[in-house]
Amino acid sequence: MTAVDITVTVNGKARTASVPPRLLLSDFIRHTLNLPGTHVGCEHGVCGTCNVLVDGRVARSCLMFAVQADGAEIVTVEALGTAQRMHPLQHAFWEEHGLQCGFCTPGMLMSAYALLQANPSPTREEAREAVSDNLCRCTGYQTIVDAILSAAAKMRKESVA
Repeated sequence: MTAVDITVTVNGKARTASVPPRLLLSDFIRHTLNLPGTHVGCEHGVCGTCNVLVDGRVARSCLMFAVQADGAEIVTVEALGTAQRMHPLQHAFWEEHGLQCGFCTPGMLMSAYALLQANPSPTREEAREAVSDNLCRCTGYQTIVDAILSAAAKMRKESVA
């Protein structure tokens, strides 16, 4: 099988690699780029654990080949922040107990981040809808929605300051 050269921008950095044509984007991100924050859950596109942004839209990286992302801009959870310098969304998930085991958290964060980029003032229903296709077995979603709304309020406040 012949490798295919691709170039993608991941978290603001151009990356070029030769990849097998059937390499999943999730595996490319995790193993080739060494960005393990993108989790792999069901590998069928059902759980949302592997969500990343591809050209600004939420994408299931387990359903996409890396070659399909050639030329794309990809944002992973690593772009949001670090433990020392959390993004307001990450901080809100921590403050509002929007995570428990943490396995679904990267995908939830990316879905919520996409929502807040498109709509800085979501309603509770819009926040719930944004993460409705992400599976979480621990939280019951209430605290996740609370975290999204809390982050939205903080981000709006910071943007006017």
